Amino acid sequence: SFFLKMVDPTLAEMGKNLNEAMKMLEDNQRKVEEENEKKYARKDIPGPLQGSGQDMVSILQLVQNLMHGEEEEETSQSYRLQNVGEQGHMALLGHSLAAYISVLDRERLRKLTTRILSDTTLWLCRLFRYENGSAYYHEDDREGLLKICRLVIHTCYEDYTIEGFNVLYTKQPVIYISSAARTGLGQALCNQLGLPLSCVCRVPCNTMFGSQHQMDVALLDRLIKEDVESGKLPLLLVANAGTPGAGHTDKLGRLKELCEQYKMWLHVEGVNLATLALGYVSSSVLAATKCDSMTLTLGSWLGLPAVPTVTLYRHEDPSLSLAAGLTSSQPVEKLRALPLWLSLQYLGHDGIVERIKHASQLSQRLLENLKNLDFIKTSVEDELSSPVVVFKFFQEYSNRDQTSHAAQASTIQHPIISNERHIYDTFNQWLGEQLAQLVPASGVDVVELEDEGTCVRFSPLMTSAVLGTEIQDIDQLVDCLKMKIPVLTSTLQLREEFEQEVRRTVGLLYIEDLGWPGLGVVRYNYHSDGKNDDKQEKELEKINTELLKKLNELESDLTFSLGPEFGGQKNCVYIGMVTEDLDVSELVETIAATGREIEENSRLLENMTEVVRKGIQEAQLQLQKANEERLLEEGLLRQIPVVGSVLNWFSPFQASAKGRTFNLTAGSLESTESTYVSKAQGTGTTPPPTPTFSLAKQRLPGQKAFKRSLRSSDGFSETSSISHCDDLEKMDQRPPALCPSPEQGPLEMEKAEEQKEVAQAQTDTEDIHSDKSPPDCTKVEDQASQR
Repeated sequence: SFFLKMVDPTLAEMGKNLNEAMKMLEDNQRKVEEENEKKYARKDIPGPLQGSGQDMVSILQLVQNLMHGEEEEETSQSYRLQNVGEQGHMALLGHSLAAYISVLDRERLRKLTTRILSDTTLWLCRLFRYENGSAYYHEDDREGLLKICRLVIHTCYEDYTIEGFNVLYTKQPVIYISSAARTGLGQALCNQLGLPLSCVCRVPCNTMFGSQHQMDVALLDRLIKEDVESGKLPLLLVANAGTPGAGHTDKLGRLKELCEQYKMWLHVEGVNLATLALGYVSSSVLAATKCDSMTLTLGSWLGLPAVPTVTLYRHEDPSLSLAAGLTSSQPVEKLRALPLWLSLQYLGHDGIVERIKHASQLSQRLLENLKNLDFIKTSVEDELSSPVVVFKFFQEYSNRDQTSHAAQASTIQHPIISNERHIYDTFNQWLGEQLAQLVPASGVDVVELEDEGTCVRFSPLMTSAVLGTEIQDIDQLVDCLKMKIPVLTSTLQLREEFEQEVRRTVGLLYIEDLGWPGLGVVRYNYHSDGKNDDKQEKELEKINTELLKKLNELESDLTFSLGPEFGGQKNCVYIGMVTEDLDVSELVETIAATGREIEENSRLLENMTEVVRKGIQEAQLQLQKANEERLLEEGLLRQIPVVGSVLNWFSPFQASAKGRTFNLTAGSLESTESTYVSKAQGTGTTPPPTPTFSLAKQRLPGQKAFKRSLRSSDGFSETSSISHCDDLEKMDQRPPALCPSPEQGPLEMEKAEEQKEVAQAQTDTEDIHSDKSPPDCTKVEDQASQR
């Protein structure tokens, strides 16, 4: 193998141990028979350092348990883990070699580190078209820009090395950063440099012309002039070749001319700098080769773990670079480039270009598919070639909606725009999370942009090499997107109808939650009778919890939940995404009827205790009174033990057994005399019907709840309540003979009922004896309801 051919046996042993360690750490087929108590105790509770020490296998097993300790329990959420390939092993080997090389003698170490640093810098400058550049290797991606700022301060303030910050009082330095830059970048620079926040000037992006994510050059020019006139010193400009959010590139050519005019330093960073290694580069990105410095994040672009970030820069004074910390006289510091030196040799020039080209092809493939999708709005800088693709779901208002909104624009324009954007942000947040969960290899994520709002971002240069994204993953992503778009459009269209139906329904309260990705939020109102707030809140929680349980028991495609874990409304039913065949009126009627049933059952159980207690007290009083009456009827002699027995033997006393029975339905006491006379317990009054919930709508075989039938779905226009209104009109148009008017007297109504029953009996007899088809189900239901 490769390691056996090495002259130094220590290096061969190091490579062998590294391969064995990586195989052990990457083995996902480990045993799961360990006890949970032992695993948690070892993972969560720090233990004492063992005196005898442990072997390498035990230590690596401990590291593996710490890395994958909760993997079996995280079944609901999928997390991304980089697949370390051969090129990753080379990068990891570089860290081990750096520790070994650091123990060499000083002269050998100096020669080796100089060669490694020179080779890596030369390769990167040629690869990314940055001529005559130097390189600084660092772990934090902001550290390179920090060192560049110190270099510019040393260059612009000649006495800074001697007098320090005192020279900054005469002319305050100003660092210009785009408003689309990374969050907290300016504050981090000021904290590390010891400068006040007033030294950072945020430059707004374009508002009238050009991309809304590009720096406004004209406004920047005006800001620089104002700072110069006020006695400040323009120091440095941070531009973007691929903004962190949308991936747009600033006008680097014009910005370079402006920096040369005011003698400022131009620093460029961004993901689009990776395309400098390709054969074809856009002119906007190619202008980055003329800047004073740039930061390259090769680890994410090439899928290399634990490799440093590189900042390329041009400067003629080595002493100032040394004073700023860009170069070091310590040979060990130069070993930071060793993992990258090994990885670049392993990949080669063609391998590096191929990985960046593959990422560009993935973004182009997705962009071409998104152009053919309705309700998808893209935000890319170049339609032909864009390394970063940002898109969102957006549905234009219909003509009717536009007319109504135009008529009300003077009064409610801003609330409508605000609510509409909030709803779309919520829906796009849900869409991005769904796509990331369904196609984890795509690497899509959700990004918040200032103008577009919440969007879904696909940046393959940052994720494809790490996740191993292929063309089929993009096709799968597009297929999932096609399935989610109808759900989003249907839910968005039915939200307003659902709100109107709930507001019209007695007993239901519509809860407006713009942050919920679904049909809406509803609460069943509990009708309290003078109860305090605590008891009313408990009853409300009990009823809505039971309502949610019963709704989930129904056979439907809808999802009912208590809402988000944090920030949601209490005691509500949250309804998720829906499809276009949803019958909103049936859904709302079902929720209201189920809530009423739960409330009535709750009231019945609540009153049962009080009714039974009062009934028992009344029964005791009546039984005591009956005993007193029996004593008066029998006489005093019959109560004496011996005399009473003799008297009863000579003259038996016929007394009827009296008792009391408690009718739970009527809530009253009744005598048991009729029971003993008829030898059977009477039924008493007819109990009221138990509140039950039943749907009057008949479903087709296999049709789930809240679904419109195929016959009625063709005529569905905007709301699902039109068919319900038609049914009411048909009932109003029935013959008057079957429906007596309220002006008729009781005798006339009774005669009408008798005639109707006779006619119905004749009709039933004719239907039984005839050979015609069976009667219509609708007519039978109408006749039964009229009876």
